[in-house]
Amino acid sequence: METEESMEKLLAEARERLESTRAAVARARADLSSSSSTARSKDRSVEVTVGPQGELQRVKFLDENFRTMEASQLAASIVEAANKGRATMARRVIDTFSALTPPADDAPDGLPGFKIDFEEIFGSALAAGRRGRGTARGGRPSANLRDEIVEDGNDG
Repeated sequence: METEESMEKLLAEARERLESTRAAVARARADLSSSSSTARSKDRSVEVTVGPQGELQRVKFLDENFRTMEASQLAASIVEAANKGRATMARRVIDTFSALTPPADDAPDGLPGFKIDFEEIFGSALAAGRRGRGTARGGRPSANLRDEIVEDGNDG
């Protein structure tokens, strides 16, 4: 009888934790769904706003310098600012959900824990936040970013 009662007590506690976690996840989702991150390029010519899933919501040119910038330089500034915003949002999501997910070692009463692989989920967004300034994926300088638009003179 005692074992059955202790199992029922453990089950009730687990259900209570599950409901608490579900409510916390729902609150976190609601908070994150209305959040965004705004970032500027290093040259301060571009400001972007990135949504909670890393989507680009707004691009703003901060001064008239963009009119005289090379296309590749302007593109690099936009990409740089977008990557900064994506990294900030990814970090915010990780911080929010890490608080809700106990590591496997901390699982109560021998219940299996789990580990979320945020590196796999966010991939390049996190890498952009850690990468050294002025380098692109693979360690190449971002100055090597080239404009891929080819003008053929047939705009008519």
